[in-house]
Amino acid sequence: MNSNRRSIITIYSDPVCPFSHQTRIVVEEKAIDVNIETLNPGSWPEEVAIANPEGFGPTLFDRDLVLFNAGIIIEYLDERFPHPSLMPVDPVSRAKTRLMLHRIDKDWYSHWQVISGREKGNVSKARKTIQEDLTVLAPLFEESKFFMSDDFSILDCTLAPLLWRLPSLNIKLPPSAKAVETYAQKLFNRESFQKSLTAAEKAMR
Repeated sequence: MNSNRRSIITIYSDPVCPFSHQTRIVVEEKAIDVNIETLNPGSWPEEVAIANPEGFGPTLFDRDLVLFNAGIIIEYLDERFPHPSLMPVDPVSRAKTRLMLHRIDKDWYSHWQVISGREKGNVSKARKTIQEDLTVLAPLFEESKFFMSDDFSILDCTLAPLLWRLPSLNIKLPPSAKAVETYAQKLFNRESFQKSLTAAEKAMR
């Protein structure tokens, strides 16, 4: 199929990938009319495999535009469909949000490939890192209605898939991290989050 002939945005999404899940949450939160195509691991369509050299995560086709990497796709969708905005309006808050997105990706999601078994590494160490980091940052989760903001934002879209997968990753938070559990449940109860879940993701809990 020629991507130039698509009438609406098409997003190829892995049903268990947390990065694809981030994108689906944004789509539902903003009620964007997109065509979501499910990717079967190991049997990607040729055009998707060519378009996404990383070999994981979502891939977006929008006429002549092809994007991969969840963070880039999410910011594109947020700018193209600005209401409701998932990024702060003022430059200082936007910069702080982007910095935290970088930390979430570098400190936590960087361990996904190892924990999920896609790459070799110390799984126990990766789990412990995420568990300890979330526990240390627990007070931050109760300072605002959502993460670092009183408004649902791109940070919440990014964190929700990770928190949803903690039980399936054998990561159990201690009682001292109760604020994280409370925050997570608030996200899980949102209609957009419930609509974003695939059958495989629902089975994770």
